[in-house]
Amino acid sequence: MWLYGRYEIELEPMEEKEISIICSLEENIEQINARDVISKEIVRINEQLVKSELINDKTMTKEEKEKVRDYIIATDNFIVYRPSFRLHTLIAGYPWFLDWGRDALISFEGLLLVTKRFEIAKEVLLTFMKNIKFGLVPNGYSGFDNRPLYNSADASLLLFEQVKKYINYTGDETFVKEKVYPYLKEVIKAYQTGIDVDDNNIYLDDDYLLVCGTPNTQNTWMDAKYGDFAVTPRNGKAVEMNSLWYNALKIMEELTKQFEGVQQAKDYNELAKRCKIAFEEKFYQPRRKCLYDVLGDTKVRPNQLFSLALSYPVLEPSSKMAEEMMETVTKKLLTPYGLKTLAKGEENYVEVYEGEPFKRDMSYHQGITWPWLLGLYANSKKAMIKACKDKQKKKIWQQEYDAFKEKLGKTFDKAFYEEGMVGSISELHDSKAPYLPKGALAQAWSVAEVFRILLEP
Repeated sequence: MWLYGRYEIELEPMEEKEISIICSLEENIEQINARDVISKEIVRINEQLVKSELINDKTMTKEEKEKVRDYIIATDNFIVYRPSFRLHTLIAGYPWFLDWGRDALISFEGLLLVTKRFEIAKEVLLTFMKNIKFGLVPNGYSGFDNRPLYNSADASLLLFEQVKKYINYTGDETFVKEKVYPYLKEVIKAYQTGIDVDDNNIYLDDDYLLVCGTPNTQNTWMDAKYGDFAVTPRNGKAVEMNSLWYNALKIMEELTKQFEGVQQAKDYNELAKRCKIAFEEKFYQPRRKCLYDVLGDTKVRPNQLFSLALSYPVLEPSSKMAEEMMETVTKKLLTPYGLKTLAKGEENYVEVYEGEPFKRDMSYHQGITWPWLLGLYANSKKAMIKACKDKQKKKIWQQEYDAFKEKLGKTFDKAFYEEGMVGSISELHDSKAPYLPKGALAQAWSVAEVFRILLEP
């Protein structure tokens, strides 16, 4: 409930008064002293957050250290404690999002691993595994009754990538073996046998490619829905779902070898091998020199980047298909502030996010730029550079990536310090100049992915 009010404070000439407005859900709000709250937060920032070894890197300039400090503070704003779980979680964005499984797992590395918040990282994994049901990681929790919501096909598969990243950063295989691995086995089994909860309609087809969704559901990250109308349902064999599925199988093969033995890992290897063969045979469209978004859907969208951006790329990074795909994505989707969700010239393309709710929802994933997609783009470029055998081409690609990263830093210096909400990054940007920030004022995965790219060597 919103209560509108008007405040009048009388000031004598040259008089100074300190005015504080406290918004809180706590019962003892009358006893809260705003000055004390602010003072304690300043102490916490100075004594805990900014003592990070990231800032004490002697190779950094003073300006670089200040930027890292500001980004660390920005990442901290999304970390909250869920009293009902007694665990930490991640808010997807302000002012209107709660904690979402998909968003938390995409933000996980940039918010928690890059910043070395490893204990909180463990808690966030436990938070989203706590209510796994039918093999599904909850996409979120109801704001009314805290009930887990299972309208997501991709969150469960995103979990595998972040578990792999957690091990890469920490080497903590014991935690994964004891607390995580059993859930991962449950997810793989459920996706194999099929899941039909909340119209997710997930199953493994005879060609070993994953199918999900219905014409009326929005169970991937492109989840705009107005009433019963799903704007981008993408039901069928979606490119990112099969990229995530292959990646999950390979990670499961790796973990099973470590925890149970080579023999027990063979089934995952075989499923992954068959998935990869079918993917390479069916997803590439030579005429458009990119991948199908969903088999049969020729629209140029950024979801195809999942095929290169994960720990185990389903598309060979050294292949001609990968090279042509990246050229197409760069030409048609890349903007200074992120990637468009649909290429200009495609049916229903929109490049300005505006208007009443229905109009905004209709444009949400139909051409508007999303900053977090830069993470997929950067990962894909680096995968191709790493796999390239041609020394001259490798050098050129590295120079191109360095130029991309330098330009990105300058763009987001402006976005972070001058545009939208100062000290954070918005959910969206328009896809034409002046690329105005739109959507949620501060979005976790936007901050996480931009920070991760800028911080990596």
